Amino acid sequence: MTSDPLRRPFDLASLAPNGLRRGRTTGSCATAAVKAALMLMLRGEVVSEVEVSLPDPDYYLVVPVMNVERLASGAVRAEVKKDGGDDPDNTDGATIFAEVTVNHCGEIRFLAAEGVGTVTQPGLRVPPGEAAINPVPRQMMRMAVSEVLNGAANPGFDLAIGCVNGEKIAKRTFNPVLGIIGGISILGTSGIVEPMSLAAWMASIEVYIRVALGEQPEAIAFTPGKIGRKFATDTLALPKKQVVQIANFIGASLDYTQAALDETQARLGTLWVLGHPGKLAKLLAGVWDTHSSKSGMAMHAVAAVAVELGFASELVELIKKANTVENIVEILRDKPGAQAFWTDIERRLAALMQPKVPRVDRVAVRLFAMDGTPLGEVA
Repeated sequence: MTSDPLRRPFDLASLAPNGLRRGRTTGSCATAAVKAALMLMLRGEVVSEVEVSLPDPDYYLVVPVMNVERLASGAVRAEVKKDGGDDPDNTDGATIFAEVTVNHCGEIRFLAAEGVGTVTQPGLRVPPGEAAINPVPRQMMRMAVSEVLNGAANPGFDLAIGCVNGEKIAKRTFNPVLGIIGGISILGTSGIVEPMSLAAWMASIEVYIRVALGEQPEAIAFTPGKIGRKFATDTLALPKKQVVQIANFIGASLDYTQAALDETQARLGTLWVLGHPGKLAKLLAGVWDTHSSKSGMAMHAVAAVAVELGFASELVELIKKANTVENIVEILRDKPGAQAFWTDIERRLAALMQPKVPRVDRVAVRLFAMDGTPLGEVA
């Protein structure tokens, strides 16, 4: 295979800043399986590895392929082993596979093969009835099809993505609660698993916080994940080093901030905390480590606020029955009081955090939907 000379391979052998190994998402594995299957189907090539284009256009990922074969049905099946690096991951070591067939419809269709779930309830990034394959992996697979076709006409393909023992693996995840039945979800926003949910990552977060505070800035920002970063850089105009991705360790990150400020007898004007309410709203229930293995989901805490604010009983019932906080976002999206509701939650969260950082003059929380849309205050 000839790579685009303007792109570089992403080196998984290069450790993350916390000294831990990165890995491949289920989305990258599924994309690699699709590409390997198509290369046999369309070119007659049996490959032992493929290049997967990542959402970051500057990089691709070289992914080993375990097996590629033609099936009696006419489909081609390829298998890839999931490697989650040093991140604790229920799917680490699982076999992700793709069974690809020509559908003669001129379009790419995504199907759930054995071990990959089907969405049955609203509120996720994939509508009910669809295979639990998230938008970014779908985008990556479409790119893989385009690369193999290399300009040739697209007859249309059915991409059936599966996971060996996926239904059993899914029982150790939130999928049953989310209404995803039959197996795991195919996930990933960058194609790369960053080892964030480990004790060692907490130590690196402390370093990042100290660097962020090092020049005694007026403000820094915490983001549990990627949601909120654009607001930090574009709206708040914060330099990259003053935006700290804290993963699930909200309580510990506040403690590190206070300790660092105590050491220098300094103060911080504003600590921004930016992210999705699915994670941050867990603080309403007294949860300071928001990892799914250590906390439940935040819907009940959000629903309790709706009750306290006197929402109509019919709307409260809808909120209580939501299967995710993003589902609550969708339920409230067109309601007149939605912005005030999320603003109230932002202020409650800030009030909970403020006592942990007395050397911070102001804690400000901003919540965003999964697509980055601000939910409460916009500045």
